Amino acid sequence: MFGVVPKALWEKKFPADERNRVGLESNCLLVRAPGYTALIDAGIGERWDDKAREIYAIEDGPSLVDGLAACRVAPEDVDALVLSHLHFDHAGGATREASGGGGGGLRRTFPNATLYVQRSELDHARAPNERDRASYRPADWEPYAEAGRLETIEGEAEIRPGLRVAPLPGHSSGMQSVRVDSQSRTAFFFADAVPTSAHLPAAWIMAYDLYPVELLEGKKRLIDRAVAEEWLAVFYHDPDVPWGRIVDEINGKRRVHVIARERDAY
Repeated sequence: MFGVVPKALWEKKFPADERNRVGLESNCLLVRAPGYTALIDAGIGERWDDKAREIYAIEDGPSLVDGLAACRVAPEDVDALVLSHLHFDHAGGATREASGGGGGGLRRTFPNATLYVQRSELDHARAPNERDRASYRPADWEPYAEAGRLETIEGEAEIRPGLRVAPLPGHSSGMQSVRVDSQSRTAFFFADAVPTSAHLPAAWIMAYDLYPVELLEGKKRLIDRAVAEEWLAVFYHDPDVPWGRIVDEINGKRRVHVIARERDAY
């Protein structure tokens, strides 16, 4: 998760277990506005065997559907599923077992949603190289394509009023950011460009990133804008700081001003 950053530095922020694993979350973003309900990324999902659960230390807990239910949103209410990219930890929850397991096949978790992804990301996911083949599972997205519910984007686009995507390559060639504008304020979903609040320094880049120099330049540009325009920054993998505002400190460094409650955000 921290690439070339020495463990002595990153472990101060993310203590590792005996197998060098750190705790992470999948902080999906629900966007509700007049006329639409959108979900940004779908988490790791529940379709994992015992071996994978042991390797990744996947913990059981409330599912994505449970989280939506707590917001009084049913899976059928979601009409736009926007995936930053198609790695299993961002797309896994888009489908689930049709009958709770037992070989019943797969079904779309959000039957009324159109899935939106960059065309370059889909093309790569369907023909990945040896470097990142294990990151993609076609069962996460192909049921949407088969149902005519997958729409590809090339470049910047407005998915719904106030909900825009833009290419943010580096982690993968086709990753996209998501921007939400409401009442002259902006929330920004960095996806894996800034996966946690610890990744604000430019050089804190993951070893998973396929194009680290390209990512570094995009990351610096966006964080500068986030500070200047007071964006609400969403950190997809942070277990403690799902979102906050990035601010300058007098020593030249930056930190995240944590926003504890939803009503403090907007």
